[in-house]
Amino acid sequence: MIKVQQNSGLLNTREAARFLRVSEASIRRWSNAGLLPARRVGRRRERRFAQADLVHFLGQADGDRRPAGLAASKVNVGGVSLGVRTHVAPIYSTDLGGLRLSVPFLADGLRAGQPCFLAATGAVQERYAKALADEQAFDFAAATSSGRLTIVGWPGATVAEAVANWEQLFGKALAGGPTVLRIVGEMACERPMFASDADMMAYEEAYELMAKRFPAVTLCQYDAREFSGETILRVLKAHPDMFEQNNGAFLN
Repeated sequence: MIKVQQNSGLLNTREAARFLRVSEASIRRWSNAGLLPARRVGRRRERRFAQADLVHFLGQADGDRRPAGLAASKVNVGGVSLGVRTHVAPIYSTDLGGLRLSVPFLADGLRAGQPCFLAATGAVQERYAKALADEQAFDFAAATSSGRLTIVGWPGATVAEAVANWEQLFGKALAGGPTVLRIVGEMACERPMFASDADMMAYEEAYELMAKRFPAVTLCQYDAREFSGETILRVLKAHPDMFEQNNGAFLN
């Protein structure tokens, strides 16, 4: 529960960030851009936010003011047509199963000239490099050095810092004009960024809210061999878009 200030019924920047589960920097950026209404109070002209405005902001379908044509874009993932602002969690139990959806998804984006992002390290990243080369005829090193494919990771980051880093990357990718962003996160590789699985899931929940502001399609890949059943259950709850699809398509 967010404690609302008694004297005004308004939330300050910190409280608004907690309410939306994003960073205070995100709140300030959205306020400065005119996307999130704010009142200025006191001599220091501090921001205050009405809870009703925050709820409305969560429900806006056009909060980032994208062109209608881009908002209607569809991305094919394993034969399933996904719209932008979709955030799903494929679950797999074999190395090959982990590549079935994500490698063609990235390759299609690279062919289309769309910004692609991959959170993967070590042997998992090597599997992607090999699969992109062998199955899709892409030079992994060339794709990364040219900036078409960005490898990401922020060891030791807080939830707010990790989400703010994604937001900055997305903003930079969109600086050249409207496009679809494609993101693959190998969660067994992202997991060491955080102190616990609970922190990782808090990050997923915050990312879910942030990503809805961008023309992004995100695959958060979960290796069932690495996570407990309890965590996988929470994964499903943190990805409500899964329930609008045929979940069988995302089990590998």
